[in-house]
Amino acid sequence: MKKSILIFFTAAFAFSLFSCNSKKVSSEKKSYSEELTLTMAEVNPSGTISSEMDRAFKEKVEELSGGKIKINLQFNGILGDENSIIKMMSSPNSSIQLSRISAFNLTALGCQKSALFTIPFTFKNRDHFWNFAESDTAQAILNEPYEKSVGIKGVFYGEEGFRHFFSIKPLSSTSDFEGINVRVSSDPVMHGIVRGLKAIPVSVAFADLYSALQTGKTEAAEQPIANYLANHFHNIAPYMILDGHTLGVTEVVITSECWDSLSPDQKDIISKAGKYAGEVCRKISQEAEDKAVTELKAQGAVFTEVNDITPWKNTCVDITREITQTDPELYQQILDLAN
Repeated sequence: MKKSILIFFTAAFAFSLFSCNSKKVSSEKKSYSEELTLTMAEVNPSGTISSEMDRAFKEKVEELSGGKIKINLQFNGILGDENSIIKMMSSPNSSIQLSRISAFNLTALGCQKSALFTIPFTFKNRDHFWNFAESDTAQAILNEPYEKSVGIKGVFYGEEGFRHFFSIKPLSSTSDFEGINVRVSSDPVMHGIVRGLKAIPVSVAFADLYSALQTGKTEAAEQPIANYLANHFHNIAPYMILDGHTLGVTEVVITSECWDSLSPDQKDIISKAGKYAGEVCRKISQEAEDKAVTELKAQGAVFTEVNDITPWKNTCVDITREITQTDPELYQQILDLAN
């Protein structure tokens, strides 16, 4: 009996060392000699900006670890939509350890700093965003969910390009939105933007968006250009107005449970791979978007330029004021990084 008990506790201890679904273990433990596999979720299909960033992260982790850390990367929302993934990851013993998510989805966990990303017209251009992503301010926001003990830790940033509205019928100005149904995520800022346009926000899961456009449940939605192409939304809603209301800021997050179980060396590998993947994202994002525009036009998509952004900003005054008040000093720091 004593021998059986000893074997049981020895096995339990070994499992706690080598599993990312284990309880928190000492941060002083050394690098593992055993292989570790982490499952990573991505809702977009292969070939998008985010999926290529994910792939760069996976490959760099496996390279830096000499193959001892493997990333089981799953595309196409196979593991669920972002809301369900975040819910799973914030719970104990998650079967998903890593995921690329839209940063605004962290607001559902009480991470109010992340809401600042979705304030319309915050980032002037991509360079402004990447100046921010490399700053101490960015790191503070990345750490917010971990410090709030909600079960998730930010690893690194990415972006999918500026988000634009697209529709089944042409939209050429803010006044054209009045009274139409517009699909939005759970993000309260997007709800505010749509209401400011006098449109009707409709909550539809991303996986159901294509069919919602087909059936007329929603007449419009919004996405970055590359995702608009990759998900074939142009086949049913071929009109896109280039308002660029927000930048598609993304984060790759890891469960706190998994992060706490890693050795210092492993954490260093994850962090270095994240920095590398962010650099890849910065390099490919504009190029991928330009290529997508060319392909979309060849397939019949119609783009409408916005020459004066002022009317669009005016429709967002109320939601901008409301969200900015959560942390005006931090928001000003983000704005100041434009230079």
